[in-house]
Amino acid sequence: MTKYTWRTFALEVVMIMIGLIFLIPIYVLINMSLKSPSDLSDPLTPVTHVTFQNYVNAWQEADLAHALGTSAVITISSVLILVVISSLAAYPLARATKRWSRVSFYVFLIGLLLPFQLALIPLYVTMRDLGLLGNPISLIIYYAGYQAPFSIFLYTSFLRVVPSDYEEAAAIDGCGPIRSFALVVFPLLRPITGTVVILNVLHVWNDFFTPLLYLSGAPNMTIPVTIFSFVGQYVSQWNLVFAGLVISIAPILIIYFLMQRTVIKGFASGLKG
Repeated sequence: MTKYTWRTFALEVVMIMIGLIFLIPIYVLINMSLKSPSDLSDPLTPVTHVTFQNYVNAWQEADLAHALGTSAVITISSVLILVVISSLAAYPLARATKRWSRVSFYVFLIGLLLPFQLALIPLYVTMRDLGLLGNPISLIIYYAGYQAPFSIFLYTSFLRVVPSDYEEAAAIDGCGPIRSFALVVFPLLRPITGTVVILNVLHVWNDFFTPLLYLSGAPNMTIPVTIFSFVGQYVSQWNLVFAGLVISIAPILIIYFLMQRTVIKGFASGLKG
C-alpha cells in the first residue's frame, strides 16, 4: 500500500480547496434564494431569516409548472430522436471499412467545428416559412440536427472498441442488419447512451438563446426564458430569479446523480477507443 506522506496531505488540501471553490456558486444560489428582498445586498453573507416564500412566488407568478412541462417535452423528444438517429448513423460508420465510411465520419465532425451562428438566420427564415415559429417542434428539430454530430462522434468512438463477434453470431442465426443492431448492438451501447443522454439533456434544458429566438412571444416558453421574466429594465426580482434557478436545476441534478456512473463509464470506454 502507498504510504501517507506530506505530499499526499498537501494534495488532499489542494483538492479540498478546489472543491470549496466550486461550491461557492452553489452556496450563493441557495443562499440568495432563501433571502427576503430587503436582504440581498451581499450574496456571501449567510441568510439570517430563512424564507421559502420566494419559491412559492416564483412558482406561481411565472407559472413554472407549465414552463417545466414545456422544457421536459422539448428535452425528452429531442434526446430520443438524437439517440435513435445518432446510434443508427454511427453503426455503419464504425463497422464499414470502406473509404466512404471514414470520409462520412469526417463530414459529420465538421459539424462540431462550424459555429451555430452561421445557420442562425437561414434556420430562422426556414422555421418562419414552415409556420413553426412559436411552436416547440421548431426547437426539437433544431436540437436534433445541431447535436447530431457530437452524438454520432461519441457513438462511433464507442462502437469501434465493441467487438463484432456478437453481430456475426446473430447473422449466422438469421438476423438482418437492423434486427442485429436493435437486439444485439444497441443493448451493448448502454454506457455511451447514458453519456449521450445526460450531455444532451444538459444542453437542451439549459439553453436560453434558442428558445428566446424561436418561441419569443409564444405561451409555451422554456424554463430559462421564463425565469428571465423576473429581470426587467427598472425592477429585478433577484430573490425570485435565484429561487427559480434552484427549481430549474433540481430535476437535472437528480438525473445526473442517478446516471453519473453510466456517464463516467461511457466516457472512459470512448476514450479507450
